[in-house]
Amino acid sequence: MTELRKRMMEDLILSGYAESTRESYLDAVRGLAKYYMKSPDLLSEDEIRRFFLYLRNEKKAARSTFTIYLSGIKFFYETTLQRQWQVFGITKPGKSKRLPVVLSRKEVRHLLSSIWKPHIKMALTIIYACGLRLSEGAQLKIGDMDTDRKLLWVRDGKGNKDRCVPLPKRPMELLQTHYRLFGAGSEYLFPSKGSHINKATIQTAFRVAVRKSNIGKPASVHTLRHSYATHLLENGEDTASIKEILGHSHISTTNIYTHMTEMLTGRLAKSLNELMSDL
Repeated sequence: MTELRKRMMEDLILSGYAESTRESYLDAVRGLAKYYMKSPDLLSEDEIRRFFLYLRNEKKAARSTFTIYLSGIKFFYETTLQRQWQVFGITKPGKSKRLPVVLSRKEVRHLLSSIWKPHIKMALTIIYACGLRLSEGAQLKIGDMDTDRKLLWVRDGKGNKDRCVPLPKRPMELLQTHYRLFGAGSEYLFPSKGSHINKATIQTAFRVAVRKSNIGKPASVHTLRHSYATHLLENGEDTASIKEILGHSHISTTNIYTHMTEMLTGRLAKSLNELMSDL
């Protein structure tokens, strides 16, 4: 670890950022340095600006990815290097209004069955079964699993918040068996090289599985979380409970699933089926 990276890590810890955010911000600065193949403290403002243009115009970075790069690099220059951030007024892109991609339960089962590496398959199974974000699933520890009460503790979630989520019986049994076979001796449920499994490893395996399963949807690992929420609503669970499980700060974030479910299974769907039955 370089001295600059070490100092930024210390600054992030002192600022109270969650482990997942620290990793993302450090990766953002590393990406900037790799693009120019030189230390980021030697870059000019124009070079930084051109890097963000590359992210938007050539790499076509998603809004969330662009925002992480912007926040991480800005933190590095303002906090670690103690420089004023004047990179031509670069701001976070506006929020997308697109509806989330959702898989059916059959599609989820089909997708998971196409993954042959046990630790990746198990990690994705738990991400779906507990409605987790990718970073939350990757960093789970053996101490986060409460088998007596069938709960899973999610530490340092988005916004640096902890929460507990239901751990269904069958996934819990699979997870216990998996840990005995592959994780014994590690503090992490999904260990890898002395730490936890890398998020990129899970993402790559998921993309391959999406192609192999031919589901025909632009699904990502986060799609499993969207699908989890939608499936709970379809099964009659209330929005307030789902909000707490997902760790949403505002009910409006959870309500998007309500609108989608009502369109798919409510009176509107019934009326349309009746109206179009004679086509």
